[in-house]
Amino acid sequence: MFSVSVRDHVMIAHSLRGELFGPAKRLHGATYVIDFELKRPELDPNGVVVDIGRATTLLHDVLEPLRYQNLDQVSALAGLNTTTEVLAKWVFDRLAERLDELGPSAAGLTHMRIVLNESHVARAAYESALAARPPR
Repeated sequence: MFSVSVRDHVMIAHSLRGELFGPAKRLHGATYVIDFELKRPELDPNGVVVDIGRATTLLHDVLEPLRYQNLDQVSALAGLNTTTEVLAKWVFDRLAERLDELGPSAAGLTHMRIVLNESHVARAAYESALAARPPR
């Protein structure tokens, strides 16, 4: 299985709901470093998984609505307890909806993984197989 990853970051503020979270129930800031990994069993005719430039642009665009925002006030996240795990799935879903923007190589993608690094010692991820897409 071949893979390629690109990385971006986003600075946010949020608060978490539930007794489990102690002081994190109060508004606090975080800087997430997000890794966007795509996998396929065979390389495309150009010898790549996908174009890294397109993947970098797509990740940046998906993260844009979160940048420098209080996630408690972002309508797209309404009703979600914005834990690192929940945010990893949210980013995954937004990217999955837009994979065709990666060009013809997207047709061969079989798996995707999103990792949100919240510090040098803690991270959460969401990964899944991707639905097959017809070649473009």
